Amino acid sequence: MKKTVVGITVVGKDRKGIVATFTNFAFSRGGNIEQVNQNVIKSLFGMYLEVSFLKPINVKKFDSDIQSLAKKEKMDVSTHHETNLQKNIAVFVTREPLCLQTILTNTKSLKGKISVIIGTEKTLEPLAKKAKIPFVTIEDKIQDKAEAKIIQICKQYNIDLISLARYMRILSPNFVWRYPNRIINIHPSLLPAFTGASAYAQAFERGTKIVGVTSHYVTENLDQGPIILQDSFKVNPNDTLEKIKLKGQKLEASTLLKAIRMHLENKLKVRWRKVHTG
Repeated sequence: MKKTVVGITVVGKDRKGIVATFTNFAFSRGGNIEQVNQNVIKSLFGMYLEVSFLKPINVKKFDSDIQSLAKKEKMDVSTHHETNLQKNIAVFVTREPLCLQTILTNTKSLKGKISVIIGTEKTLEPLAKKAKIPFVTIEDKIQDKAEAKIIQICKQYNIDLISLARYMRILSPNFVWRYPNRIINIHPSLLPAFTGASAYAQAFERGTKIVGVTSHYVTENLDQGPIILQDSFKVNPNDTLEKIKLKGQKLEASTLLKAIRMHLENKLKVRWRKVHTG
C-alpha cells in the first residue's frame, strides 16, 4: 500500500513539551513518525517531523487542524506534502548572473516551476522580466527583517524548493529550519576546504592545482550542509585569478542545475547528514 508522507516544520520560542505536543498530534491522526530532528539556538526552537500515513488523509483538514494547534502553542508551523505535482521553486540571487541565466535557460527540463526570483538588489531584475517571472527585491540590511519578508513571499508562492544562485547573504536558523533539505546552495570550492565568500581568491593564493565547486543542502552551519554534487577543473600555471573565477562560475552554474534537477526528480535522500542518490 502506498503511503502518504507529510513533512512538518515547527519554529518558535523554545519551551518544554513542544516536541510531545506535535508528535502526539501526528499519532492522534494515525501517523507514524519516520523522522524527527530538533535544534535549539539562543532560545529559538526548530523541529522537523516526517510523518507517514498508510490510510488516506484529508489534507485540508490535517493542515487546518495543525494550524489551529500552532496558533494555540504560539509556534510557526508549515506542512509539506510529497506529491507528484509540479514543484514551486524560488531562486535567491544577488548580482552574479550566470547561475540564474543557466536555470532560466533550462526551465523546460526541470520538473518544477520557477515561481519567483528574490534579489538583494535589482541587478538581475531584467533577466526575470525577460523570462516573465516575478522578481522581488529585499534590500533590508537587517537580516531578521529581510527574512520575515522572504518567509511571507515563500508562503505566498507555496515554495517547495529554494535555490541559492550565488545569493550573498547568510540565512539564519529561523529561516533554514523551515525548509529542511529543500534549500540548495552552490559554493565555489570543494568543501570542506575554502569556506566563505572568497574561495577562489584563497585557492589562487594557495596555488592549488585543482579548483572545484560544491552543491549542497543548506543547514544552520555555514557551508557544512550535506553535499549533493562536486565537480572540478585543472588550474594552469598561467591562469589569473579572473580566469579561475570565469571557469568556476561556468562550473557553478552547471553543477547547481544538476543538483536542482536531481532534487526535483526525487533522486536525493538525506540520511545521517549524507546525501544518497538513486
